[in-house]
Amino acid sequence: MEISLFMSKIDRVWLWRFFAALSLFLHSPICYSDKAPNYSFMRDATGSPTTSYYDYIIIGGGTAGCPLAATLSQNSSVLLLERGGAPYNNPNITRLSAFGAALSDLSEASPSQRFISEDGVINARARVLGGGSALNAGFYTRAGTKYVRNMGWDGGLANESYSWVEAKVAFQPPMGRWQTAVRDGLLEVGIVPNNGFTYDHINGTKFGGTIFDHNGDRHTAADLLEYADPNGITVLLHATVHRILFRTRGTTKPIANGVVYRDRTGQAHRAYLKEGSSNEIIVSAGTLGSPQLLMLSGVGPSAQLQAQNITVVMDQPHVGQGMYDNPMNAVFIPSPVPVEVSLIEVVGITGEGTYVEAAGGENFGGGGSSGSGSSARDYYAMFSPKATLLESNSMKLSSAQPFQGGFILEKVMGPLSTGHLELRTRNPNDNPVVTFNYFQHPDDLKRCVRGIQTIERVVQSKAFARFKYADMPFEYLLNLTASTPVNLRPPRSGPGASLPPSAEEFCQHTVTTIWHYHGGCVVGRVVDGDYKVIGIDRLRVIDMSTVGYCPGTNPQATVMMLGRYMGVKIMRERLINK
Repeated sequence: MEISLFMSKIDRVWLWRFFAALSLFLHSPICYSDKAPNYSFMRDATGSPTTSYYDYIIIGGGTAGCPLAATLSQNSSVLLLERGGAPYNNPNITRLSAFGAALSDLSEASPSQRFISEDGVINARARVLGGGSALNAGFYTRAGTKYVRNMGWDGGLANESYSWVEAKVAFQPPMGRWQTAVRDGLLEVGIVPNNGFTYDHINGTKFGGTIFDHNGDRHTAADLLEYADPNGITVLLHATVHRILFRTRGTTKPIANGVVYRDRTGQAHRAYLKEGSSNEIIVSAGTLGSPQLLMLSGVGPSAQLQAQNITVVMDQPHVGQGMYDNPMNAVFIPSPVPVEVSLIEVVGITGEGTYVEAAGGENFGGGGSSGSGSSARDYYAMFSPKATLLESNSMKLSSAQPFQGGFILEKVMGPLSTGHLELRTRNPNDNPVVTFNYFQHPDDLKRCVRGIQTIERVVQSKAFARFKYADMPFEYLLNLTASTPVNLRPPRSGPGASLPPSAEEFCQHTVTTIWHYHGGCVVGRVVDGDYKVIGIDRLRVIDMSTVGYCPGTNPQATVMMLGRYMGVKIMRERLINK
């Protein structure tokens, strides 16, 4: 009895010291000598071994995959497979002044892969290390505390994970006159209080963070690989995973044990998990890529898999279901005075189901690294990158004139409308068929209308007066914007087509994406609360495909946080199971 009690005390002391040391290890921002872009562990997949073995294989070096890989490398061997190249030394990615150029690049080497949903909305998916953080408008803002609770995340660890991310990639924007006028206009029309500069998601008006530093250089999720242990990680570029391998004989359920990937020459390679029950394959291929890869690997709706002659490993009807994209509508506002170049900096969190943001400036976007500048038509590519798909001379400003003005946009929160994804072919390089069903739910359309009405009040506010022509009523601005085709949806027709559109018509006919699409492997349907694929061992999905409701105004901060957060949780599990 005394010996047992003595041992119990020793156990308690040992466990306390163990978890204290573990907490310090996991939560300290350890930095190694490797700095972006000169990672010693990053190389092209061409020439990589035909067969290799790792503790963790992560598919997709995107917004979630990079922080996840960096974290897991600290006590395990990690292979990170990215189908694209590196984001460094490409000014069309790295420079704020070139924003939009990468999204308009339709070449096979582009860091962006164009897709068009069945709704007729032009969209893009990342094909580059760093994922969407290498292409987006850079706005950095956390999810709300209620969202964190609803997702079942530990608030303390979530905050620590956000801070870990922010130490590398988040900055305070310059907050010029245009953005300040939009902020003051939002406050004037009642989007209060003024929350100043903050990363936090709070009702009212605020300046959020940005991943562009004060020199206008972008910092992506790939920069989080500076946290990685160079001895514990291998990053392979231009490595496209074609399928996940499973062991099914003699098991009660499939066990993921490897992947087949091809390099840029088409050479096939295989990577397997080392022996050990804690070793896993983690899919972080994005909202389109993750459900697509599960289906290509035999996990998905059986009828759809059989139609593509794919052997069914597990019939999972929810894979590819629950696809969401937040509708975005922007109003173009010509300005009588110059407007500074800015992407998203200010946001009005209205509490009415919509977020209002702004961007503006001249001589950037469409010109890319050539420095040729941007017209209003080119600039619209920021929100709906159409490149050569659409040509329009209906904008009332000459494309030869420099752009002067900006956009105020609204994004519908949620959304409530839902769609689905299906395989088009068995080639992972081909886009799947995607339908989002914008405004299918009537509340989404009502929210959009309220957002447009808020924009109207901001444009007509005293605070914004110097940035609009006094003789341009809001109806004219709606008609001006609606006259430029920004999507492939049917144009307005009928007797009233020449009249200014109603707010409802404007929402329906000018809807574009803000690239916050999500779903397809939603928690509770395809993965459990620990992001493990339900019914399969040693396989997780960790990215935006697991989300059924978009976090906050812009999701990238939360996706990077989730990569770090889950990396810490998985490390804890591994240490406990040893």
